Amino acid sequence: MNRTTPILALALGAGMVAAPAFAFPDKDVDYIIPFSPGGESDVAARLQQPVFAEEFGRQLIVKYQAGAGGAQAWSQLNSMPADGHTIMGINLPHVILQPMMSSPGYETADLTPVYWFHYTPDAIIVNASSQFETLEDLVSFARENPGMVTFSGSGSNSANSLAQTRFDTLAGVTTTYVPFSGTGPSTTALLGDQVSASWGYSTVAAAQGDQVRMLAVAAEERLPLFPDVPTFREAGYDMVGGAYRGVAVPKDTPEEVRRAVSDAFQAMNNEPAMRQAMDDGAFVVIDVPYEEVAAFMALRREEIAAAAAAAN
Repeated sequence: MNRTTPILALALGAGMVAAPAFAFPDKDVDYIIPFSPGGESDVAARLQQPVFAEEFGRQLIVKYQAGAGGAQAWSQLNSMPADGHTIMGINLPHVILQPMMSSPGYETADLTPVYWFHYTPDAIIVNASSQFETLEDLVSFARENPGMVTFSGSGSNSANSLAQTRFDTLAGVTTTYVPFSGTGPSTTALLGDQVSASWGYSTVAAAQGDQVRMLAVAAEERLPLFPDVPTFREAGYDMVGGAYRGVAVPKDTPEEVRRAVSDAFQAMNNEPAMRQAMDDGAFVVIDVPYEEVAAFMALRREEIAAAAAAAN
């Protein structure tokens, strides 16, 4: 992923979007990522850093506060400075699913997302040496051998586990989900032939290259990086979604500051170089500004609640 950063920096310069009317930022911004370094949230933040510096003349200082699948940081967000200069990465389905299934120390309503910038589509990924050449190969085997197709995935009650449950229902199959502590261990299990396949994201296929084969991706359209990989919809399964990422602020942040942070991230997201970097990494860019966040969250809540009910 690091190869995109120099391209991103060099491509900036002309045609910048004007900064928000509110005076933001007027100093460097602490950008808290609620996970360990190296994951998709960190990769996205690192791509955003040079764009932010070029466009606003301030630094986006990435800090990490990992723990409890993001819950440790999200439970502390509202105790942080509410001036727009301390912001936090926020993820779906995590911030809806965690309070729904347990007591993570916060409620979804406690959080104030102000912009959603991309998602990594769910994907079925197999080892390059797998017997499954196509999605239908896997589905046919699963129908004839209930429970024998094993999927690795990142965590229980996660985007990966929900994807497995949802697809089993759509395809009329029974597969076995094996949870791991993160994307890395899940992928290691796949590469080591400990499982038949993996529920991961398009970004995993991008990172692993020729070692793996992606059978289908839960995007609206085929990804530029994988033009030969069909979407689930093309294969006959109405499935679009994955792990969504955005930015949130403490709940006491004034409305004008919320909108200013949203505008800043929207300006970055609209940079052609940023969009190209996201395409290169198999992220799917979306644009959900502050005024559309409530409706977006309501729709995601409905989808996640239905998937969680089916899983339990």
